[in-house]
Amino acid sequence: MPSADRCPFCDYLAGLRPASILEQVAILVTRWQRGQGHVLVIPVAHRPTGMDVAPAEEQQFMDAVRRAARAITAAYDPGGIAVWQNNRVPAQQAVPHAHFHVAGTLPDGCTRSGEVPRLDLDETDGIAKRLSPHL
Repeated sequence: MPSADRCPFCDYLAGLRPASILEQVAILVTRWQRGQGHVLVIPVAHRPTGMDVAPAEEQQFMDAVRRAARAITAAYDPGGIAVWQNNRVPAQQAVPHAHFHVAGTLPDGCTRSGEVPRLDLDETDGIAKRLSPHL
């Protein structure tokens, strides 16, 4: 895991870092959009990897992934929905807090890899407003 004094996802949920959070169930609009309506679904409790999610949290976690996918579909009408999750540094997990990425595919298919521009909060708030009615 990358070493960090604080978990940035926990900081977002605590209001210590700016984020466009759709709900406390932990659906966040990421500032690095790799697809249409790209969000992160995270457990509110800190869990380093998906394998550390408590059994009692699993259903809520997966329900939020499904709701996010449906909201992106309703808001953007993409050709497809990409859902991915990485565990530990060798699998390219950059933030040591369990999370699923959910994004609508781009018009040419797939999602963006590599470096993507960082959006400002007004832009992520716009994405959140577009998705919110569908959650």
